[in-house]
Amino acid sequence: MSIALLKSLIAVAEDGSFSAAADRVCVSQAAVGQQMRRLEAQFNVVLFDRSQKTPQLNQLGKALVPKAVNLVRAYETIFDDLIGDARLIGDLNLGAVPSTIRGLIPKSIKRLVTDCPDLHIRVVPELSGELLAQVERGALDAAVLSKPAHITKNLNWIPFVDEELVLLTSPEVSENDPLKIMKDMPYIRHTRRAVVGILVEEWLEQNKISVRDSMEMGSLETIASMISHNLGVSVVPNICVPDPIFASLRKISLGPTTTSRTLGILTRADCSKILLIDRLLEKITETIDLHEAATPE
Repeated sequence: MSIALLKSLIAVAEDGSFSAAADRVCVSQAAVGQQMRRLEAQFNVVLFDRSQKTPQLNQLGKALVPKAVNLVRAYETIFDDLIGDARLIGDLNLGAVPSTIRGLIPKSIKRLVTDCPDLHIRVVPELSGELLAQVERGALDAAVLSKPAHITKNLNWIPFVDEELVLLTSPEVSENDPLKIMKDMPYIRHTRRAVVGILVEEWLEQNKISVRDSMEMGSLETIASMISHNLGVSVVPNICVPDPIFASLRKISLGPTTTSRTLGILTRADCSKILLIDRLLEKITETIDLHEAATPE
C-alpha cells in the first residue's frame, strides 16, 4: 500500500472534497478519485458514499483516517530515533505572508537547501488568516506569519522577530515629522483582512490620527510599489529582510507610541516534520542576523 494513498485520504477528510484535497497533494481531482478507488480495491472495502454529487467518507472511511494519520506520521519519522536528526529529504509545504516572499523566505530557503539538497519545498504565499487555517487542517506543514490573535492547543507558535511600525515614504519626501506628513499627504491603507492592517488601524485609532485615504492595497509589496512612485505614504512594519524597493524607501520613526508586528512560525502540535522546521527556523534567524549585521546604523 502506498503512503501517497493514505496522504490523499487524509487530505480528503480534512479538506472536505476531492478537489480541495487535490490542491494539497498537488495532483488533479481525477487523480485523487482514482487513488481513493485504488485504496478501496486494496482493502476490498467501500470508504465513500458516492450517492451525492460530492463523495463523502462513510463510517468505515472516517474510522480509517486516524489510523492513516498515525501510519503517515510513523513513516515520516521512521529514521529520526536512529540517526538523531530529521531526514532532510522529501517535501516541506511552507506558507508565508507576502512581505517575506521577496527577501526573508528565499534567502532562508537557499541556506536550507544548501545543507539539504534532496529537500523539495513548496511555498504558498497568503495572508496570515488563510495560512493559519491551512496549517490547522494540515494543508501546510508550517507557515511564517504574523502572530495570531488566538493560538489553540493543537498549534505550536514560535516567534522569531518583532518588526516596529514606521511611516513609509518615498525618498522625495523631505519632511521628518510623521504626523505632518500623514496630515498633508495621501494615505495608502493596508487591507483590513490582514493582521497588519488591523494592527495599523488600531494604532491610528489609539493615537487619534486622521489620514486622507487615497488607496487600499492587499499586500506590503503593492503598498511599497505605490509609495516608490510617491503616490502616498503608509504606516507599515519595518520589514526585517526587505526587497530592494522597500529598502530604497524612507522609514520614519513613529516615536514612543509605536507598536510592532511579531513574525513567527506556526505548526500543528502533531506535526511530523518539527525537526526539519526547527532547521528552517535556524536558517531564518541566521538570515535576519546577517542582514542586521550588514545594515548601517
